Parts: sequence; structure tokens; C-alpha cells
Amino acid sequence: MTDLLAVNNFGDTREGSLMGPMGLFIIVLMAVATVLLIRNMNARLRRLPDRFPVDEPPAAPDDASALDEPSAEAPAEPSAEERARRTGS
Repeated sequence: MTDLLAVNNFGDTREGSLMGPMGLFIIVLMAVATVLLIRNMNARLRRLPDRFPVDEPPAAPDDASALDEPSAEAPAEPSAEERARRTGS
């Protein structure tokens, strides 16, 4: 019974093992990359201005009827007749 519990299913872990040093290398590499990214982020944050200019919000129209009028910025929707002419039906 004890032989069954003590079976090594992970292969030969004594000879030619490279997983321990490789894992350490990957962890150290990730730590160095994290330190470099934090330094870069701090340098970019230091270059930002202390305060950003405040934009004034656009003035709201006095009455709601101005909201219903089509503006020059947005084209008006085509009528049903124009859509029928475009589709050819």
C-alpha cells in the first residue's frame, strides 16, 4: 500500500532538471519588466501638466423647440419617397 502512495508520476526529477532554474529566470525576468514599466509610467505621469484647462459646457437652448429643428451638422433623414427611389422599388 505504501508503495502505491509513494509512486513518482512526475518523471526523473533528479537528473537533467532545468525547470527550477528556468522558473526562477522567468520570475526574475517578469520582475525586471514590471520595474521598467513602473519607471516608464512614473516618467510619463511627471510630464503631465498639474491642471488641465476646463472646457465650458455648451449652452443649453432656452426652449425645447430648438432641439426639434434639424441642424446644419446632421443631415435630415430622407423621406419615404426618396428611399423608394434609391432602392428602385
